[in-house]
Amino acid sequence: MTSPPDKAYIPLRVVGVDSDQLARPRDPHWKDQPDRPEWLRIRLQTSESFGEIKGMMGQLKLHTVCEEARCPNIYECWSDGTATFMVMGDTCTRACGFCNVKTGRPEALDGHEPQHVAEAVQQMGLGHAVITSVDRDDLPDGGAKHIADTIVAVRSLNPDTKIEVLIPDFQGDWAALQVVLEARPDVLNHNTETVPRLYHRVRNRADYQQTLELLRRSHDFRRLHAPKMLTKSGIMLGLGESSEEVQQTILDIRAQGTDVLTMGQYMRPTMKHLPVERYWTPEAFNELKDFALEQGFRFVESGPLVRSSYHAKRHRVES
Repeated sequence: MTSPPDKAYIPLRVVGVDSDQLARPRDPHWKDQPDRPEWLRIRLQTSESFGEIKGMMGQLKLHTVCEEARCPNIYECWSDGTATFMVMGDTCTRACGFCNVKTGRPEALDGHEPQHVAEAVQQMGLGHAVITSVDRDDLPDGGAKHIADTIVAVRSLNPDTKIEVLIPDFQGDWAALQVVLEARPDVLNHNTETVPRLYHRVRNRADYQQTLELLRRSHDFRRLHAPKMLTKSGIMLGLGESSEEVQQTILDIRAQGTDVLTMGQYMRPTMKHLPVERYWTPEAFNELKDFALEQGFRFVESGPLVRSSYHAKRHRVES
């Protein structure tokens, strides 16, 4: 008779993610990657501001998408005194094939977090604050009230700061979206991420039409109740999409009334993530920018190193 183990083994099932839904490489050569081109080589430049911001985030127990997603622009942005706050913890309930934020069972929400974000914005003297979050499919409202509370707290302590939120899809819960909209962010951002053909592979628990519906509803709210609010979305390139598919996705996003578009190169965070299938050239990004502007977007940021929060304060075109 064998002795029982010291600790009981309890299989962990990630909230909201079934094992057969996790992103997988599409072929046996998934480790093969095209060589990273010269235009994606980043010169690291740190400064005193970078260290101060990192220390402050630790003291206030805040997370940033800059660190969690291994953003290539972290040194530039932090040295410039800007950062994107990630609320509701550092653990996501989804397992998208492109994202480096860890997946698992999240901890309870921190009721002090909205105020801590507001204090960080004040200490940094931000004129434009970006707030994003992990997906929290474990919460009844997907965390909508917590995001709204953060908007309110930041605005209360920083009345002159413009607030941008990059929100999840709330699984199509439009009442949750309304909670965020009624907090009156200056910019409502929800990333489309990729073309519809690749959605199940890249965003395995998201829906392309649902994403467009979220953008449309946000634009309708803006038109009826908040004329100075802008709507925004972003896509990443390099996952196997064609130029024609990208152009059609741009048209779809614009058809929802979206004001601002960002486009950047996907870069594989680790070997466990989806492979890069193509590195788009700076010239190709410029051509896509021209195409998007022709469709009526008010602002387009397009380039290999562009991320949805990169140079975010430039994206707010005053009405």
